[in-house]
Amino acid sequence: MIRTSPQEGRAIGVKPDTWIRRMAEQHRMIEPFAPRLVREVGGRRVISFGTSSYGYDVRCADEFKVFTNVHASLVDPKDFDVRSYVDIQGESCIIPPNSFALARTVEYFRVPRDVLVICLGKSTYARCGIIVNVTPLEPEWEGHVTLEFSNTTNLPARIYANEGVAQMVFFAADGVCETSYSDRGGKYQGQTGVTPPRT
Repeated sequence: MIRTSPQEGRAIGVKPDTWIRRMAEQHRMIEPFAPRLVREVGGRRVISFGTSSYGYDVRCADEFKVFTNVHASLVDPKDFDVRSYVDIQGESCIIPPNSFALARTVEYFRVPRDVLVICLGKSTYARCGIIVNVTPLEPEWEGHVTLEFSNTTNLPARIYANEGVAQMVFFAADGVCETSYSDRGGKYQGQTGVTPPRT
């Protein structure tokens, strides 16, 4: 658990690549960690991942939960039927038209107590009608990030495992919060794997 992050004069705002590298390498904020933006792996072009100027582009792991209506269940966030998902593992995942899938990041995060992390989708996917949604990573939250992919098109859409899918942006506060996600025993603390809704 990272109690607080090293601050340069308590600067408020978005944290740069130098801070991200230091926090990852010295405090294990992101594991595994790529200190630079990676565009090629083994001679093959990939959707970029790693440290950018003011953020970190995460990769999607190779495990997916694709939504299906085969059981004709009601979608209820307080009583979610896990049979509404089909588990898929592989180098990519096809999301049906106008449907969605859950995945997770390859990276495991440990958020400092005085930092809030916002996730934004990569333009490569957004320009294809594939939207990535992640709620903010709160102070002292840790785990694999569950990613929600929505296919807004009327065609099947492909998501690539082990390639970039979204960017995390780190916002430093001007003080330390009174109650962190860890303090209140958040229900998604320490999650590993793809995590469906919990109540």
